[in-house]
Order: sequence, then C-alpha cells, then structure tokens
Amino acid sequence: MSMRSTMQIIVAGGLLCLSWIGEARPPEAESILFNDTYGTRLSASTEAVGLWWASSGWKVSQTRSMPHRTGNALELRLAANETEAVQLVVCPANALPDFIATGSALAGPDGATIAREQVEVLRVGYVPVDRRTDHWGVPGMWPDPLPPFKGPIPLVGCLNQPLWIRVHAPKGTPPGDYRGTISLSATGYAAEVPLRVHVYGFELPDRMSCSTAFGFSVGNVNRYQKLETPEQQRDVLEKYWGSFAAHHITPYDPTPNVDPKVEWVKLQPGQGKDLPEADRALLEANALTPVFDWTAWDAEMQRVVDAYHFCSFRLGLPGMGGSEVQGFKPGTRERALAYTNYCRAWQEHLREKGWLDMAYVYWVDEPAQPEYPFVKAGFEELKQAAPDIRRMLTEQPEPGLRGGPNLWCPVTGSYKHEKTLEYRKAGDRFWWYVCTGPKMPFCGLFIDHAATDLRVWLWQTWKYEIEGILIWQSNLWTTGTAYPNAPQNPYEDPMSWMQGYGTKPGEKKPWGNGDGRFMYPPEAAADANPKSAVLDGPVDSIRWEMLRDGIEDYEYLSLLKRMAEKQAADLSKSQRKRVEKLLVVPDKITSNLKDFTKDPAPVEKRRDEIARAIERLQRRTAR
Repeated sequence: MSMRSTMQIIVAGGLLCLSWIGEARPPEAESILFNDTYGTRLSASTEAVGLWWASSGWKVSQTRSMPHRTGNALELRLAANETEAVQLVVCPANALPDFIATGSALAGPDGATIAREQVEVLRVGYVPVDRRTDHWGVPGMWPDPLPPFKGPIPLVGCLNQPLWIRVHAPKGTPPGDYRGTISLSATGYAAEVPLRVHVYGFELPDRMSCSTAFGFSVGNVNRYQKLETPEQQRDVLEKYWGSFAAHHITPYDPTPNVDPKVEWVKLQPGQGKDLPEADRALLEANALTPVFDWTAWDAEMQRVVDAYHFCSFRLGLPGMGGSEVQGFKPGTRERALAYTNYCRAWQEHLREKGWLDMAYVYWVDEPAQPEYPFVKAGFEELKQAAPDIRRMLTEQPEPGLRGGPNLWCPVTGSYKHEKTLEYRKAGDRFWWYVCTGPKMPFCGLFIDHAATDLRVWLWQTWKYEIEGILIWQSNLWTTGTAYPNAPQNPYEDPMSWMQGYGTKPGEKKPWGNGDGRFMYPPEAAADANPKSAVLDGPVDSIRWEMLRDGIEDYEYLSLLKRMAEKQAADLSKSQRKRVEKLLVVPDKITSNLKDFTKDPAPVEKRRDEIARAIERLQRRTAR
C-alpha cells in the first residue's frame, strides 16, 4: 500500500482551512474512517470554532469536514439505569489554548433533575495505526481511548477534537425530556451547546440477561501504575471493577485476591456410613476429604455481586485433565475420591449460596482435533463428579466432543447455527467469542474497524440465541515477546502483538489493533514508568462503550420478550404480532454474520422502536 499526500479542505464554521495530510486508502475497500455522510452542524458553530455532533457509533476522523445538515442541540435517548453517549466535535480554525468542556445538570419534567455528576465529558483520543488489521483498516490516526479532562488542553487548528458526552440516568429517574448544556471555554473563547436527553418510561435491571466473561490482568495494572502496597492495589482495582460494572462486563475472576482456604483431612471413624466399605477405608487412611473455610471468599464474592452485579466466574479445579490430586496418580481410586470430593464440595456450596448458575469450568482453550478424546474424557470425569457445574469449552460443536462440554463457546467465524440445534435439544447452551479472529468480513474487536462492530455483535448474539459473550483479555497493554526490554505504550503502538506460538524475543507478529485491549492505563502511566504510583482508574475506549451499548440493546430485547410473555393472555393477536416482529433482528442491522450495518442509525432506530413498545406494555401493567 502506498501513501499519497493530499491537500484537504477543512471547514471550521465558515472558514476554510487548508492542510497537507498523508493518507493511505486501501485499494480493496474504502475505510469507515473517511465516511463523511453523518453529523449535524450546531447553531453555536462560528467561523472561528466549528461545532457539530454525531452519534457515538461513528469514528470521527481528525480531518473530516463539517457536515451540511444543521441543528441546535445534542440529542440522546436512554432508559433509567442506563448510560448513553454522544459526540460533540470541536474544530477551531486556529490553535485554541487552554480548552476545557464541562456538563451541567439536566432539568426535567415537574422539577426532576439528572445531577451534573451524571453528565461526563471525556476527550476522544487518537492512536497511530501504522499497520492495518485487515482490508477494512487504513494507516492513520484512529479514535479509541477516552481519557478524562485533567485540566485544560490545547486544540490544534483545523483538526477535529471530538468530546465524548456520556450521560447516566440513575434508577428511579422520572421519564420525560431533560435539558442542559455543555460549556466550552478556552483563551478568548466561550460557548454553550444545548443537550437534550429523553428518558424512557422504564428501567433496566442491575444484572443484564447476556452473560459476559472477559480476561483481565491485575499484574498489568500493578506494573504500569507502579502499585506496590496492598492498599494501593486494592483501591485501584476497585476503580477498574467500577468500569467493568458500568459496562456490564464480568471478569473471569472477580475475586483475584481472595480464595477459600482448604484443608485435606482423613475421614473419621463412623463417618461416611453410606459409602462402599473399600472407599471408606481409603478415606480413613488418606487425607482425601477437603474441608473448606469459605468465610473470606464468600464475603468478597457477595460484595462484588452486590456492588458490581457480576454475573459469572471461572472456577478452577485441581486434577482437570487427569493430573494428580493429593499426590495420587490418575487411575487410582484415591485420586478419583479426592477429585470427586473436591468438585462436589464446590457444587453444593455454590448451590447453597445461589451462585451455581454463575460458575463455569474453562480448563482448556481451543483444542485441536487430536486433543478431542483427552478433552472429552476430562469433561466426562467432571460431569460424573459434579454434574451441575457448567463445563465450558471454546470450540464449535463437534461429534468427537459431544457429551463432554455443555456450554459451547465457539469463535464467531466458526459458528454454524443449524449445527447447534441438536445440541440445544439435549440441553447444551451457547456463548461465543471474538479475539484476533475472525477479521473482516465479521464483526471484530479492532480499533481500525467500524464502531458498530461490537454493538452489532450483540444483535447477532440475540439473533442466534446465544446467551453470553467471552473475550480472552481486556487490558493487554504489552507482550514480552514484542517488547522484551520495556513495556509497550498502547497509546503510541495500538497493535496487539503475538505472544508465544514460536515467536522470538523482539519479533513482532500482529494479532490486530486493539485485540484484547478495551481499556487503557491512565495517561500518566502509559509507558509503565511513572515517577510514583498512579492511583487513577482505567481510561475507557470507544469499543468498551460499544460493548456496553450492545449489551443494553440485548437487554431491551430481553425485557420486551419477558413483558410480552407475561402479558400474552391479555394481548390481541395484532399486538402479539407487533411484538414478535420487533424481537426479530432486521436485516438492516445484520442479515448474517458477514453482512451488517456500519452506520449506527438502523440500530438506534430499532432500539427506539423497542423502547416505545416496552413503554406501551409498561402502561398496560399500570392500569
């Protein structure tokens, strides 16, 4: 691919700015980054400072021109207990020093308000993509990180600076229209942009219907932010958990610093009277019975479930795959007894606490076909020991594995819906995942893809009756293979580089821009070499926000379905048909896994239609 230099005309207000820029446009496809069909010019725009707004579902190029359509205010729609965002784009004709933006409280019907603290203004940051992920990408500056304002910043003349206006309507917010402003100020400049927010007449639950399971490295946070004391590490981890919770995402391990204590004991004489005599003798002679102290783990699990509404956790069990347990080798009766006792103790404790539906065992990843017999045998052993603990495997359904896993999690590029039907009839359930693959033409997690990718992925999740999503990592900021001497700065190098798989130290083999990275370290810790501990939480990303929006869209569909089922006997035939139609994902959003919208408008339109249907059903219940 060759770079070509072009002179681009940028319109800021009524003033034309000429700037020479280098662009690379792939011959295979026109990048979404160059789309200029969207956006609304605001009446507060001037010749000196151009102002326009766009949906959060667009990735705004630094150099795209002002839109022609005009309007007066930023507009948002959301339910109570929901978060939505919109982009306000500022483009000064000349450099604008000491720029800052703040939001006001929102005034609503009958004196109702949304507090100022619920209106966040973040900066849209750009990362330099030098090597595109696939043919949908293009080298250039791509928007992704969303750092907060730490103080005034300088704006560059003739370059767009989008602001991410994020609004949360707390639980109990009365429905109706709310009004406020976004205040902009800089040296010699001040403006106010109206913000209009409509709150629907229903509320989203704290815990979403779509399960989530995302990897997370506590070690990366401690390393980058130079957190040395347990107090620092605990306090900062809470801020990361807050970001997970705000985006309805659950980490693999929500209690990384707390485990139940276990002591292996011998069975006392007189115990286990219902056991076979031979087994009882082995248990009396050997420490094969685990005794758990659940106190600390139970307290921490209850805390994170209550505070952050986490919905799943990865359960590690000893002996998976037939390895030793308590020093006893596979094939011995002692090992079988110890393994069964351990697994069953977990199963029954989780059942007692009401957390059994949250646990899943994920002990092997993406097995190759020759490994199928080994994997199946391991799952069958778990099934015999603790049949009610979910057995999850990141693989598509295959005859050689059937009867082992009961929670399948294929990569989306390998998913074949018709193939799942027999497995579903047998009670198997399905999640799915994306990672370094698939790439185009599938929805991906990459920085240099359309913003709609991850939001549409959740509509595909609903379309194919998938119950959960999984992604292997959320803060992959560096890999030791690509950066053996000093950690990667993800703001300067957005590529995720291969670790292992035969790569040598210093060798850079790409996985994809942003793979495994949905949050960034604080800017002060970008290079993992701050002068002192950085106690801030993560910097969110546009892709993290799109995941949240998609999960909330999924919840709209779930809520409408639940309400319609509950009211089925009272709905007319035509009313039921209207609801059934709304519960089908339209082709304009996604017709299959390869054909889907890059424009957020069809998603937002359908979401609004579903919201109004929920409101109608809500009013019926209030009569």
